[in-house]
This record gives sequence, C-alpha cells and structure tokens, in this order.
Amino acid sequence: MKENKNPEVITKNRIIIFFLFITLCFIVMIVKIGYLQLFNVKASVAELNRLSTKKVYGPSMPRGRIYDRNYNIIVDNVGTNLISYRKESGMKTKDEIELAYMLAEKLDVNYEDLTERALKEFWLVNNPSKGDEKITEEEKKEYERRKLKASQIEELKIKRITDDELSLYSEIDKEAAYVYYLMNNGYYYDEKVIKDNASDEEYAFVAQNLSNLKGVSISTSWQRSYPYGDTLRQILGNVSTSKGGIPSEYKAEYLNKGYSLNDRVGLSYLEYQYEDELKGTKDEYEVKNGKKKLIKKGSRGNDIVLSIDINLQKELEKVIEEELLNAKKEANTQYYDHTSVVITDPKTAEILAMASKQIITTSDGYKIKDYTTNLLTGSDTPGSIVKGASMLVGYKTGKLRIGDVFYDKCIKFKNTPQKCSWSTSLGALNDVTALKFSSNSYQFQLALKVANVNYYYNMPINIDDSALNTYRSVFNELGLGVKSGIDLPSETEGYKGKTSNAGLLLNYAIGQYDTYSALQLSSYVNTLANDGVRLKLNLVKEVRKATDTDEIGPVKKAYEKQILNEVAIDKVYFERVKEGFKSVMEGYLGKGYMGNSPLPAGKTGTSESFYDSDGDGKVDKETYSKSFIGYAPYNDPVMSIVSISPHVSHKNGVSSYTSNVNKRIVSRICNIFFENYK
Repeated sequence: MKENKNPEVITKNRIIIFFLFITLCFIVMIVKIGYLQLFNVKASVAELNRLSTKKVYGPSMPRGRIYDRNYNIIVDNVGTNLISYRKESGMKTKDEIELAYMLAEKLDVNYEDLTERALKEFWLVNNPSKGDEKITEEEKKEYERRKLKASQIEELKIKRITDDELSLYSEIDKEAAYVYYLMNNGYYYDEKVIKDNASDEEYAFVAQNLSNLKGVSISTSWQRSYPYGDTLRQILGNVSTSKGGIPSEYKAEYLNKGYSLNDRVGLSYLEYQYEDELKGTKDEYEVKNGKKKLIKKGSRGNDIVLSIDINLQKELEKVIEEELLNAKKEANTQYYDHTSVVITDPKTAEILAMASKQIITTSDGYKIKDYTTNLLTGSDTPGSIVKGASMLVGYKTGKLRIGDVFYDKCIKFKNTPQKCSWSTSLGALNDVTALKFSSNSYQFQLALKVANVNYYYNMPINIDDSALNTYRSVFNELGLGVKSGIDLPSETEGYKGKTSNAGLLLNYAIGQYDTYSALQLSSYVNTLANDGVRLKLNLVKEVRKATDTDEIGPVKKAYEKQILNEVAIDKVYFERVKEGFKSVMEGYLGKGYMGNSPLPAGKTGTSESFYDSDGDGKVDKETYSKSFIGYAPYNDPVMSIVSISPHVSHKNGVSSYTSNVNKRIVSRICNIFFENYK
C-alpha cells in the first residue's frame, strides 16, 4: 500500500503534538505550584526569609592590650564617641545630600582629607544636568553605539569640571562634600564612620535626632593610648583609624583575610606582627525588614606580654638622649647623629630594652627623634667586635690552635699600602692576648692561613673566593649577615660585599667590609655567650586571653626560646674566645666600658666608615665609628648589650680627638641595670 504523504495531514499532526506538549508542561507547572503552595509552605517561607535577611557587623572592637614583662600596661584603649552611617534601602542620592548637609552643620568636620576628585564627584551629584552638558553629542552617540563606556563618560565629566565651578563652594559645602564622601566610601553595606572621638554635644545632637537622620547611628569606639608616652613608640606600631579604614597598600592583604574596608587593623611593627591576636571580634547583627538584632556579641582582642622592661627602656632612652646632646659639645662630632643599643637576656634571647635615637640640627638648635626602627632596617660597619668570630673561623678550619703565637707586624702586598694594627708595639701575641689588645695583624695573618697563602713581605697575591666564603659561612652560623628572626616585620640582612680580593679578605676579618644591624650583633654576642647555640631574638613572651574586666586573662600561648642553629665548633674554642673577651674588659681597651657590671666580658670596636655630608647620595667624608658588644657576669650572664655609635669622629677634624660617647652610654646603662634590675 502506498504511504500517505499529504503535506496538510503531516502539518496538522505536528500541530496537534506541539499543543499536547504545551498542555503537558502547563499541567506539570500547575501541579508543582500547587505542591509548593499546599505542601511546602514552610520551606518557601524559610527561603523568603533567607533572601530578605542579611547579616551585618558592627565596628571593629577594641584591640588587646600590650604589657611589659612585669605586666605594666604600655598600650591600652580609651573610649570615644562614634557617629556612623549605613545606607538603608530606599535611600536616594538627594536624601544623602540633605543628610550630609545636616551633619556638616552640626558636627565639627575637618575636611582636610577631601580630595579634588571627591569634591568634583559631589558637584556632579548636585548638578547632574550640568554634568550631562559637558558631554558632546558625538560622545553621546559613541556611548549609544557602545564605543564609550559609562565609566569613561563619567571620567570626561570629572575632567571638565572647572576650578571656577568648584570655587563657588563654601566651607559648609566642602564639609558636606566630605561627609558625603565618607557616607559612600567603600562597600554600600558597610558601616561608615562619619566621626570618631565626637564631642559630647555632637553625640547628644545625633542621639536626639536619630529619627530624622536615616541610616545614622551612634556607638562607642576606641583609640590606642600610651601610658608611657613615646617610650618604645615606633616598635609598638600603629593602627588604622576608624575614619580612614584599611589603607590602599594593605587592602589586598587584609581583604583576602576576610576583613572589611572600614576595619581597624595593625599597620606596622608589633601591631601588624600580632594582628591575629590583638584584633577583636565584631558584634554580629541580623537585619530583617529594616530592623537590626544583635545575634552574637563581639569581644576585644587578646593581650600580649612583651619581654621588654618598660622602666629599663625609659632609662635607656634617657641615657642615649642625654649623651647625644653631650657629645655635640665635643670636637669632631659634627657627623655623629645616632646611637643604637640592644639589651637582651642571653640565655633566652628575650629583648629587655632596645632603642636608637637620632639627633638633628634645626633652626632652634638640636632635636632628638626616635630612630628605633633603624635597629631593623639599618646596618653599620662593625669593626673589631667581629674578631671573636674571626678567631672561630681559624679554629674551625684548623688554621689556628689554642695558644698559637703570631708576632704583630704590618702586612704589605705589592702595589698596595701596608696594613697594620692600631699600635706598632704589640709584639708577640697569642689568641687570647690578640683579642685583649685587638690586634689587626693577628687577624690578617690568620686570614692568609685560612686562604692557604704563604705570606712574605711585598708579595704579589691573588686569592679566590673560597676563603671569604669560609669566613661568611661561619659568621652566618654565629648570627652575622643573616636575620635574627625577631618577631617584627621589615628586618634586613645588611650589606654584603660583591667582590673578593686579598685586601678585602683582610678587611672582612677585622669587620671592615660587610655591614650588620644591631640586632644581628646582639644575636652574635648571645651565640658566643651560649657556646655556639644561636637563639631567635624575641619581643613577645606571652599571649593572654581577653577578659571583660581590667584584670589580665589566663595564658593562651607562651613563647619558649627557639634554637635557630648550633655552630659546628667545639665548645672549648668558644671558651677560648670568651677568655679573650674577659681579658679585654680587664685591660686598657675595655676597662670600665661596662661600668660596675660584675665580671664583664666584651669587645670594643673602632671602624673606618664613610658619611654623606651634603645629602647628595654620595659619601664624601671619612669617619670613625665606635661599637661594643658585651655580657655579664661572664660565668653566668644575665644580660648582654650591643651599642653602635657611627661617625663619632672624622679624619679631617681640628684634632685627633674621638668622643667616648659610646663608652659613656654603655657604662651608664649597665650601672642602671645591675643597680636596679638584677
């Protein structure tokens, strides 16, 4: 039988099938809707509530306190009045402008941070039609054809607002513009700080007019306070303001951690390093149908306890400041501008006090400024204080034995000036007396032995890098040329010379090549005192849990001493170096350097250094710098000290006088330490 392929019949069948499919879809939808309405009402309501409810958070809670080792509060919080704003639904631009003027008229608003761009943006929201007139017809057509973006159109408007148009704004207009900027800076759902530390009168005005100030709220906030003033202030660090929020350079880091743009965060040093402990947890609210309900109360941050003794710290800063001023009355000190000191407990590497002060010349005379961050970021030529490390290089390589005697003499290579000790009459010296009299020649001869050079007078010489690398390797193990590991950001490693030759090797051995920070030198002297055990320097002893009272909370975490490495040199050689350091303090060079400290051991240093006297970025003056490392008592040390005073004299002075300012600082603070703290 022939198949019926009538086109009309085929089309009619297809239409019938299509309508049957549509009908079936409608039936399925009706059944589904009926089910949702009749049998799943609770789920639907729950979903609706979920979509209409959101969580918001209050402002940053007070941070944890910072204590010294004796539980004296050195950083605290004080309460302030806070006026803030969060945009509510239905709030229009016109409403926000009116609100900004209302607040500007009643609050003392400092608009110094108002940028020209923010003022132009305020002009645009106040003058939308005039802003549109700044766009040409051709530009409008390009926008319609999607050749220009909306953001590009806005940029053109901003760019074309004239100074004359902005000049019409009065003081109150600018204050309102700044308030409007604060209201709209950041994410729309964030709570924006309009004014922190508001006066009682301003706070009362807002409180009495909350019904007319839509979106505005009042609460209490906090500011950091410092009971000991500027003592240790730089190292304590800074916190962002409630008004400014997170600065742009920190946004990526903190936003990735889940912070909001208006959160208050640690920005430097201890506040930054211990942000995770010091930050508080914010109040959590549920907002539903425009009403806000507290669902989880926040708390202030945990407290941290430092190893610092704040009273010793105060004394140290006072001594440095006084001696800086005294030194400026002495000859040849015009280039001397700072001293850096670190005092630690060598057994634990806890820092007991640390300070650097800089003296600058102003039109009103000398002014002292805090320079403590230089302990982390600066470095100096150490001079002879590294000679203990150089001795250990000789012992480790087998080129020096206990008791080896070298005759102190000048060293001369062909076509170079001779290199000598500070005195030409030191005679025959062993490894202990070489330290006692700080012989350069002894170190020169030892360095040549390490380099496998059979020295003779005026010889030509070339050496490879291996000897200098050997020295650096041992120095690194002792803590020189590597970071101390201190629990602070921004620590540097100092300068490391890039070239190597015989003269530079000899310079390195007496501390005249690479440079080191005061913290590295502190790590080094502690390693010597501990017979080769290098400990991590530390500022924080404990973290204490937050409490709701003024009482300090229970210990959350205690920091134990941490061994970074153990130097692979027999203890007997460390004892030999320590014997040399003890003899230094009994002899001419070190006598009285540590004041009345019981049984001191230490090493003095003088280095040739260079100074940029005219600030053009090029060194132009040859100077002398003074350094010292020491500990006491030498048989059971309870403290170690490092002091660096660069440029205390110079080669073209009116005389050969060199100030003893470094010795005066060390002896005074050592006396204070042992008279009052041990």
